[in-house]
Amino acid sequence: MGPHPAVAAIRLAVRRVLHDILTEYNSTPHPAPPHERPPSPLVLVACSGGADSMALASALAFEAPKLGMRAGGVTVDHGLQPGSELRAEEVVLRLRELGLDPVEATAVHVGRDGGPEAAARDARYAALDAAAVRHRAAAVLLGHTRDDQAETVLLGLARGSGIRSLSGMAAVSGAGGRYRRPFLQLDRQTARKACMVQSLPVWDDPHNADPAYTRSRLRHEGLPALEKALGKGVVEALARTAQLSRDDADALDTWASQAEGSVRDAAGGLECVKLYALPPAVRRRILRRAAIEAGAPPGSLFARHIEEVDRLITGWRGQGAINLPGKVVVRRQGGRLVIRQG
Repeated sequence: MGPHPAVAAIRLAVRRVLHDILTEYNSTPHPAPPHERPPSPLVLVACSGGADSMALASALAFEAPKLGMRAGGVTVDHGLQPGSELRAEEVVLRLRELGLDPVEATAVHVGRDGGPEAAARDARYAALDAAAVRHRAAAVLLGHTRDDQAETVLLGLARGSGIRSLSGMAAVSGAGGRYRRPFLQLDRQTARKACMVQSLPVWDDPHNADPAYTRSRLRHEGLPALEKALGKGVVEALARTAQLSRDDADALDTWASQAEGSVRDAAGGLECVKLYALPPAVRRRILRRAAIEAGAPPGSLFARHIEEVDRLITGWRGQGAINLPGKVVVRRQGGRLVIRQG
């Protein structure tokens, strides 16, 4: 008798991702001499102790040895709740019981930039990046599900952030494709059921039910209201929207990369007349990239900022400089855009 369908589904999703990681690992030249190379690629799972990440950790522990790969885990203690340190220690014990090694808990300081959710996310990814580098991991698995993807698309829609925001989370992201999300095609209930049938203890983060957080309100109020009004299938439709939007956004990014050289002068300045001739979606991508290169933080650079810069090209009436996050200043001088930190 085979495993429960939920367990089989999560194992299959993880197996496919591990095959991709192993293929990439074997086809990539390794600078270290043979005697200094890891015996096999290490894959880490980022685990909070919740159902999604515990199901992912269990599947990784089962599938990795079958492919000759090593499996480890990292849990991040955000320090936002009483007893969070003990909770992190419990997660470490659970991961070790699954057979993962190495396993570690990392404490982080959560700042205030961009709001509590964004600050916690930034601190978490910084800790995961550091752990991946420290352990020379080939990849880090994240337990985001199709439900998380739907929420991300709706949040992007509400912010009016454009097609890239609507494309949600990528299956592969981060430096060198470090982060992998095997569960983007699986719903949250499948992960929870997989934990239940395997008797895996899970921890439900109270922040996920706290109406003070935007994503929590969307999860418990917004999406149920949409399903009541529009019928079942909203989550699946939003996830499809994410993939279609990502395909379009990738194509436009490629177009912008190819067009950027043609709108710069010999000194590298952006020529307004040539920018004006481009389609708005392509032009604004070039402007966003130039602002980031000048020092604007990507996470703080919103569509409204780029629209203001765009008006220096499309609605020029002698207006003054535009101030962007990161103390970046954009002004039009002599038919060119000057973008630099003020």
